[in-house]
Amino acid sequence: MTLLQKIDWLLIGEVLYSLLVGAVGLRIIYDTRTSTKTLAYLLLTIFVPVAGIIFYLSFGINYRKRGLYSKKLIDDDALLQRLKREIYRTTEQTLEAADDEVGANRELAYLLLNDNLSPLTAQNDVRLLLNGERTFPEILQALREAKDHIHIEYYIYEDDDIGNEIKDILIQKAQEGVKVRFIYDDFGSRSIRKKLVPELIRAGVDAFPFYRVIFIALANRLNYRNHRKIIVIDGSTAFTGGINVSDKYRNGPEGGLFWRDTHLRIDGPGVYYLQYIFLCDWNFCADEAILPDRRYFPASGNKSGGSNAIVQIAASGPDSGMPGILFSLLQAIHLAKKEILITTPYFIPGDSLQDALIVAALSGVRVCLLVPGISDSRFVNIASSSYFDDLLSVGVEIYRYQKGFIHAKTIVTDASLSAVGSANMDQRSFELNFEVNAFVYDAAFSRQLRDTFFEDLTHAIRLEPERWQNRSVWRKLVEKIARLVSPLL
Repeated sequence: MTLLQKIDWLLIGEVLYSLLVGAVGLRIIYDTRTSTKTLAYLLLTIFVPVAGIIFYLSFGINYRKRGLYSKKLIDDDALLQRLKREIYRTTEQTLEAADDEVGANRELAYLLLNDNLSPLTAQNDVRLLLNGERTFPEILQALREAKDHIHIEYYIYEDDDIGNEIKDILIQKAQEGVKVRFIYDDFGSRSIRKKLVPELIRAGVDAFPFYRVIFIALANRLNYRNHRKIIVIDGSTAFTGGINVSDKYRNGPEGGLFWRDTHLRIDGPGVYYLQYIFLCDWNFCADEAILPDRRYFPASGNKSGGSNAIVQIAASGPDSGMPGILFSLLQAIHLAKKEILITTPYFIPGDSLQDALIVAALSGVRVCLLVPGISDSRFVNIASSSYFDDLLSVGVEIYRYQKGFIHAKTIVTDASLSAVGSANMDQRSFELNFEVNAFVYDAAFSRQLRDTFFEDLTHAIRLEPERWQNRSVWRKLVEKIARLVSPLL
C-alpha cells in the first residue's frame, strides 16, 4: 500500500473544513455589527455546510470601516478644519434666527451636524413633487435652463422614453459648453451600459458607473449599491427623493400599475450638501479630485416668490462611521410629541426602530404607518408583516396602500418636521446602501406633506388588530421565517 493510499483524505478534509468554519466564525464575530446578524451568519455557516460559508463571503462581509470607500473630498486638514468651523457657525446662526421653526427639533439638527457635518440652511424654496408625471417635467425644464454644470446621480436610470428625453438634454447642454457629470449605479442602471452611456460619452458627457460590478466580485458588490437620486444644477437647484428615471413612474391613461412616489425640488443653500455628496461620489467613481470652489457652491439666496424653508441633509453609506440616516429617524421619532406619519415601501425596521415606534405609541403619540398592499417584493411584504403584531398591540395604525405600488419614503412629525429621500425603512438602506434624505424644518411644507399622507390613506385599507391576529398559523410561521432570514439579505 502506497503512502497516498494510507492517508485518510476524508479526515484531512474534515479537519480543514473545521478550521475554515472556525476562521469564518471568528471573522463573523469580529466584523458583523449586530448580534442578530452575527448569530444568523454563525448558524448558517455551521448548519449549511459549504453553501453557508460561500453565502457569507459573498454577501456578509462588512466594508463599512474599510478603506474601500475612502473618498474624502478635502485632503487638506487645515482647510477641512476651517470648513468645519464655518459649518458650525452657520448652523448656530440659523438656529438662533429660526428658533420657532426648528423648535423642539434642535437635537436632530445637532445630530446631523455632528454626525454628517451637515449644515442647517435657511432661505430655501422647497417644492413637493408627487409622482413622475409632475416630477419629470420640472426636472426637464430645470436641465434645459442649466448654465454652468449639471450633476446627475441615480440608482435606476433606464433606457426608455424618459431616460432618452433626459439623455438628449444632457447631450445638448454638453454641446453648449455646460459641464455634465453623470453617475449611474452599475447594477441598478445596467440596461444603459451598452448604448445610452456610450452616446453620452461620445457627446462630451463625463459618465461613470458607481462601483462597477465585476463578475468575480459580483455578489459582494451587489450588496453595496448607490441608492441615491440626486440632480444638482449650477450649484443652486437640486432634486432628490424616491423617484428613479424610469417610465414606470409616469402614470398615464394607458393604464398599468400605478406608482405613487414623492420627490423634492430645492432652490437655495440647502443644495450645497447635496452637491458635496455628489462630488464625494464623483471623486470615488472617476478618481478625479474636484475641490469645493465657488463654481460648485455659489452664493445663493431665497428665490423670489418661493418658500423660506430650513433644510438639512442626512446621508449615510458603507463609508459612514455611523448609520446616520437610521439615527436621524430615531431622533425624529423620539422628539415627536403628538403625531408620527411614516410612508415606506419596504419596512424591515430592526429592533431599534421598532422599539422607538412602540415607545412613541405607548407615550401617547399617534403613530401611523403606510406600506404597500401591492408590492414588487413578496418576500419583503411577508417579512414586514412579522413586525405588525407588536405595533398593532400598542395602538400603531397600519395601512396598506391599494391604488398601486407606493414607493415614497417620507416621515412627518407634529406637522412641523418632514423628511423625503431615498432611504427605505429596512436594514439594507440603513447599513448597506448609499442613501440620502432631506429634512425640512417648515410647518407649511410639513402640512402639505401631511395632507398628502392622509390623501394616500383614502386609497388604503387599515389593518384591524383582531382580524390580523386571526390569520393562519402557517402564515405566521412563514412571516417569522422571513423575518429570521431578512437580516442576511
